[in-house]
Amino acid sequence: MSLRGRTLAIRGSVECVEDVVIEGRIDGHIWNENHVVTVGADATVTGDIVARQITVRGAVEGTLMATGRVDITNEARVTGRILSQKLVLADGALFNGKAEPQHLDAALKVARHRRAESAAKAPA
Repeated sequence: MSLRGRTLAIRGSVECVEDVVIEGRIDGHIWNENHVVTVGADATVTGDIVARQITVRGAVEGTLMATGRVDITNEARVTGRILSQKLVLADGALFNGKAEPQHLDAALKVARHRRAESAAKAPA
């Protein structure tokens, strides 16, 4: 699945059940726990991302939680927390925040709980 187009703008959460490539701007959380999220070079995400693997080529401000790994490429700009057992930070990448692999399991439990609460409150 792709959310393509430099002029694409989404406000709100995005939930996926397959690998996704993001271009444009997303102001909200991305939930794709068992798949891959790729943030394109021209993309901006303001919100948390939960996925199996996260690759950032553009800009992200929020918490990145990956059960697999997080790749921050040389052109990427990331501000926030990274919770993953594996982190690849390329030479030239900009990262301002904390890497906290020891808190991944607890953070995932909290994120799943909040997601379930939001789903229960959503109108049918």
